Amino acid sequence: MTSDPRAMHPYADALARLHHHYQSMPPVAAMDVSVADYDGYRLRLHAPLSTHVNDKGCAFGGSLASMMTLASWGLVSLHVEEAGLEAEVFVADSQIRYLAPLFADLDVEAELAPEAAWPGFIATLRERGRARIGLVARAKLPDGGIATEFTARYVAIAKPRAAGTISG
Repeated sequence: MTSDPRAMHPYADALARLHHHYQSMPPVAAMDVSVADYDGYRLRLHAPLSTHVNDKGCAFGGSLASMMTLASWGLVSLHVEEAGLEAEVFVADSQIRYLAPLFADLDVEAELAPEAAWPGFIATLRERGRARIGLVARAKLPDGGIATEFTARYVAIAKPRAAGTISG
């Protein structure tokens, strides 16, 4: 397993759990999605074009939408876990702009929307048991341009604690 780039990554355990969660969903497993990188701020996913090609030879729009949804969901989930919380994460709403066809592998990166902040999101989740946050995800062209841009709001709802557990 030394060839796995996540093995030496500072977030290796969290990324392994995220990868396992993605693979536990049959539609996602069929997409051949892999966690490419995470730096604590941005989550990048990768999938081969061959699994997502449409009738025009470029990436299928539904695949791009799914990958951007998954990357954003994963980013929120990683931050909730890092805060020591347990919550269900849902996409509340989203908008996608298809700017250029992508004739290469799908590389999608998710990050916070400019007006959003993790500390406020986590504090609200702790205090109220639910919180929402804005995210942006982009599918990049090989030259670094943007093929597709996704903006969304995600909601986290704290899981009820079992009786007798101590909250932290």
